[in-house]
Amino acid sequence: MARFRYFLIASVLLAVLAGLGVGGYKWYKAWQEEQFLKTAPETPGREILFRVEPGQIFTTIAANLKSEGLITDTRRFYQLAVRTGKGSAVRAGVFRLSTGWVPERVLTELTSSTGVMRRVSVREGLTWWQTASVIEEAGLGGADGFTKAVADPELLAGYGIQARDAEGYLFPETYLLTPPKDRPAHHMAEVMIREFFKNAHKVWPGGLPPFKEMHRAVILASLVEKETGDATERARIAGVFRNRLKRHMLIQCDPTIIYGLGPEFDGNLKRSDLTDRDNPYNTYVHPGLPPGPICSPGLDSLMAAVHPEEHQFLYFVAKGDGSHHFSRTLEEHNRAVRKYQLKRNRSTYRSTKQ
Repeated sequence: MARFRYFLIASVLLAVLAGLGVGGYKWYKAWQEEQFLKTAPETPGREILFRVEPGQIFTTIAANLKSEGLITDTRRFYQLAVRTGKGSAVRAGVFRLSTGWVPERVLTELTSSTGVMRRVSVREGLTWWQTASVIEEAGLGGADGFTKAVADPELLAGYGIQARDAEGYLFPETYLLTPPKDRPAHHMAEVMIREFFKNAHKVWPGGLPPFKEMHRAVILASLVEKETGDATERARIAGVFRNRLKRHMLIQCDPTIIYGLGPEFDGNLKRSDLTDRDNPYNTYVHPGLPPGPICSPGLDSLMAAVHPEEHQFLYFVAKGDGSHHFSRTLEEHNRAVRKYQLKRNRSTYRSTKQ
């Protein structure tokens, strides 16, 4: 009987100890979970730029976070993501995180913020080499990389551009994006080309025409873009160029010559430049449109090139306030040149509307 009581007491004690052990273990695990959720890896924290690549799986992201010191436990971080329904919501990009943040804040930043994005505004009328400088200054890729990208045969073929480079197809726009780690300039060139074709469907809503026809429109639009100082005149200027082409007249567009002179042009257009037959972009001596676009036209200039104004004007001259005087005859044009150019006030003259 005594032995039975001893055995019973021992069993109870063992059960109590086991219960305390299990309870203690559960308490310890709960304490660890609470510590993980409420304690930052470091105090004070360090700011870290963290990159998530497109298509990267969550376990890899969690492992990279731990290696950077941004979390302390990958398994618990994964469980937190599953528990909150954010396991598949992490975005690709570059994020500004801190080792002084608790895990939930890190997860929230990765799943709800836009990350570290760069903004670049590329205005209408820039050449590809001017655009390259803008891209480099914005930190979205080197100018050399952009130069290679715009002439990349594989990139051009992927979008059906049958030209030596992407001039005219680098759509002017304000872009907000996170550059990829590899070949950021190439990525930027492709983003701009993709944006061109997105807008091209607004110009040709019934479907894009054959490339040759579209390319002629882009060339004409680039001339309109460079000659327009008053936005209301785009379609009228396009109409002048169309009328001259129909009559087999030389276009005689100064910006085409300047483009042919290349990045080294010093701003001084000389008389000898107007007669230079070696410049394929010299529309004072070569008939028809130049061999390619001379800048990246915006949507309005593309629309004007495809839908020019119907009129009988053959000439236009800048009036010095951003607008132009349009003439039907050479005699009228010469009078306008004397009035607005030869007698112009250089101190108040401007090429664009203000």
